[in-house]
Amino acid sequence: MTSSESGTAAAESSPRPLEDGFPAVRETLADAEQLLVCLDFDGTLAPIVDDPDAARPTEDNRHAVARLAAHPDVTTAVVSGRSLQDVRGRIDGPAIYAGNHGLELERRGSIAVHPVARKRAARIDRLCTVLETTLASIPNVRIENKRLSGTVHFRSVPTAARPVARRLTTAVFGAFSDGALELSRGKRILEIGPSIPWGKGNAVELIAADEPPGTAAVYVGDDVTDESAFRAVEPDGIGVRVGGDGPSAASRRVESPAGVASLLTRLADGMSSGPERRP
Repeated sequence: MTSSESGTAAAESSPRPLEDGFPAVRETLADAEQLLVCLDFDGTLAPIVDDPDAARPTEDNRHAVARLAAHPDVTTAVVSGRSLQDVRGRIDGPAIYAGNHGLELERRGSIAVHPVARKRAARIDRLCTVLETTLASIPNVRIENKRLSGTVHFRSVPTAARPVARRLTTAVFGAFSDGALELSRGKRILEIGPSIPWGKGNAVELIAADEPPGTAAVYVGDDVTDESAFRAVEPDGIGVRVGGDGPSAASRRVESPAGVASLLTRLADGMSSGPERRP
């Protein structure tokens, strides 16, 4: 297990509101020659919605990402739990896309897929098929087969039915995983993926390794799967969690995608101001 995936890699505390600590953020970024901005999608660029297919980035976030992506000293990346093809079609501009929590990575004109995840894709497919049948009686449950991983969505499921849906999902998973797959929780979802020490933090580390010396990294995300990415950029860079004030490896937080847009706009304004930029 890599350091970015270890739960003890960084001490976790409640992130400070971004505005309260912005002078420190400004100081961290002011001397950077280059900037790497990595962004989650759902709950970060786009508000969480009941129907995942309806998720769209806010116009302010779309505009801010486009401004950052156009700057020669900024590398932008979207790092999402969605499949690469899915998230690629939802936001234009970033130079790099990571899908399926970093299991697939598009950069420099090519796509890399984790070899173990590729081998276990058939298991994911079979499990999603069985879950479709098993959960068919649960109102509004949705099984998303992302080829390298799968997601069971409970957001639109009646509250009383959610524990039943979780129990059935867990039971089916236990019968099919055979140690090759793992089950994890997110915001009103259960995620199924290959049981390997890999996540968003590893993808961010790979992306950052390609950047020139003197690059400062920023990662913005809203869910438990983003914690490894926060650990990958902190403390030399800035991790920003969207929503919630519980313990996190991120040092800063904003309340919503609107706060993300404000942050990205300030970063774009700062990069446009020249060598002595002040986000």
